[in-house]
Amino acid sequence: MGMQLGRLERQELRTVWANEASGFTPWLAQAENLAILGQTLGLSLELEAQEQAVGPFRADILCRDLGSEEAEHWVLIENQLERTDHSHLGQLLTYASGLEAVTIVWVAARFTEEHRSTLDWLNRITDERFRFFGVEVELWRIGNSQAAPKFNVVAKPNHWSHAVKDAARAIDRAELSDIRLLQHDYWAGLNEVLDQTKGPVAGNRMPRPKARARFPIGRQDFRLVATMFRLDHRIRAGLHITGDEAKHLFRLLQHEHQAIEQKIGYLLQWEELPDQQDCRIAVYQDNADPENQPDWPRQHDWLAQRLNELHRVFAPRVRALEVA
Repeated sequence: MGMQLGRLERQELRTVWANEASGFTPWLAQAENLAILGQTLGLSLELEAQEQAVGPFRADILCRDLGSEEAEHWVLIENQLERTDHSHLGQLLTYASGLEAVTIVWVAARFTEEHRSTLDWLNRITDERFRFFGVEVELWRIGNSQAAPKFNVVAKPNHWSHAVKDAARAIDRAELSDIRLLQHDYWAGLNEVLDQTKGPVAGNRMPRPKARARFPIGRQDFRLVATMFRLDHRIRAGLHITGDEAKHLFRLLQHEHQAIEQKIGYLLQWEELPDQQDCRIAVYQDNADPENQPDWPRQHDWLAQRLNELHRVFAPRVRALEVA
């Protein structure tokens, strides 16, 4: 006799959240639930406020996108436990008109075809400072298990799935030097490996012609950074800490260095960088020449593995750190 399997059963949202404002919004605003939504969208979300006035309007949930190059790039989340309606669409348009750069996430039980098409249209006619996501939320359970949420993206920016492949959107290659072209293509290749790996570090970043590539880890002033050293023939994966409290936060983590290194499985370089404000915790790979393109698959595999390992070990610790 074959193994007996459970059966997925869909639950009505109102059986768990009777009210949007007092039920669903506070639930979604919890860090672990924002992380689920963020992973679905390819964003790193940090809660700023609930029911927050932003100019002349009020957002259900206001977040920062820690992965954005812009410090003031807001993510506004508007929630509905019902089918999408024109009233909420009007609010979204008001949000977009009042900010210089914004990502708008419309979460609902079900999207009508006209509202999904409207988000697609908005993504077509606006530039990359504005991004519109439509997300349907579902609840599923197996037998008597607790209901589990599932987010399904039904509308997203046109370039979102092609950030790596569509180089023409990111740079004008004719204006770049050979070195900067190499840097851009190197990070584009790493992004493809990260996409295939499907770990906590997403590969949906715009590749940039720089010696380093940054990835969010879930808290402001912390970044995972991959770095190439062309002249030294080495590469690095590390956690970078910035800001006024960088030294203090670095030392808090350093106190746990034995437990951290035991969990990650290898020694790390703990670099306080006394002549700088920033600090770094890193691992290096020698004999890795970024200009040797046939060797890129090996280098990218190493970087992807180390970045994901650093994320898994440090992300919960970083979120738990408290500044005195």
